[in-house]
Amino acid sequence: MSRRSRSRRYKRDKWGNRMAMLGLTLVVGSLAVVVGIRGNSLRDKDMEYRLKQEKLQTELENEERRAQELEEKRVYVQTKQYIEKVAKEKLGLVNPDEVLLKPAE
Repeated sequence: MSRRSRSRRYKRDKWGNRMAMLGLTLVVGSLAVVVGIRGNSLRDKDMEYRLKQEKLQTELENEERRAQELEEKRVYVQTKQYIEKVAKEKLGLVNPDEVLLKPAE
């Protein structure tokens, strides 16, 4: 081979290598951009999920407190005190040993 053909071939190979490196750089750069954008959207979703989890945790605590109050009320409703209270307030009944005093008009 002549010197000139080797030189052309070398330039052509060198040009091809540069284009390959440019292509690889573009692909890697594109991947970096896509990963960065996707990472931001995942961070946003993570923040939404954390807020939702905190809200649900608060609701759970409120419902547990409410369940406890209802259980206490259920127990109280079954007591003799509650039955007497309702009989006096709603039905106007009194115990046999109680005396009612009505104000004079």
